[in-house]
Amino acid sequence: MKIEVFIERENKTRCLEAKIVHELLKKLKIPQGTVLVIRNNEIVTEDTKLKKGDKIRLLPVISGG
Repeated sequence: MKIEVFIERENKTRCLEAKIVHELLKKLKIPQGTVLVIRNNEIVTEDTKLKKGDKIRLLPVISGG
């Protein structure tokens, strides 16, 4: 199933096939813990199952001191 993904750091939208968030991140070669995953305006975990029509946004985790 194709999922629409907006990658903020690239300012691009891509469509990929994935059933689980961590599968999506693996296909995008994004290391776990480096982005917040937002599905339909709610933060989700990497083991969240995806559904047809989901809109995903990947926001970089920012840290500083």
